[in-house]
Amino acid sequence: MTDSKYKGVQWAPIAFLQLVRFRMSISMYDVSIPIFILSLNNLAAILDKAASHAEAKKVDPKALPAARLIVDMLPLSAQIQIACDTAKGAAARLAGVAVPKHEDTESTVPELKLRVMKTLEFIKSIKPEQLQGAETREIELKFPSGTLKFTGVNYLTNFVLPNFFFHMTMTYALLRKNGVELGKRDFLGG
Repeated sequence: MTDSKYKGVQWAPIAFLQLVRFRMSISMYDVSIPIFILSLNNLAAILDKAASHAEAKKVDPKALPAARLIVDMLPLSAQIQIACDTAKGAAARLAGVAVPKHEDTESTVPELKLRVMKTLEFIKSIKPEQLQGAETREIELKFPSGTLKFTGVNYLTNFVLPNFFFHMTMTYALLRKNGVELGKRDFLGG
């Protein structure tokens, strides 16, 4: 079978793949650091809305950070801490530098926003050249239940990004559940 657009090309699977095949280059930096920066900036703005909501409604300053969707789920404070830890841990591991340690002591919305800002400060310090070759870097995470081993690209795409966005989404859901007026645009930015 031939197509007038591709005169003389036989539509066999291999010929077709060779005809339309192309390579696109995208760096590990481009699919990690800017995404973390955008999302954490959005989180900082969301936390400003949460603080305004708590002040306007005279909500106990420790109530929102302690909020849970259900009793056996981590509270809002932990969701934000884990999102921050996931982003800064990924940035550090992919860049081959030490992961900054942040104590999990935040118990108010302003303290949680400071956590986000510290995380952003670190992530913004990572330069594109630090992530060159990161796709093949060996990443090993040790947990009480065992060790996970990844290449850099698998770590980022199969572990970090899903984990990061899970905790970002839980943060959004917990704040909405507790009456903070947020919309999709707050989560996505813009």
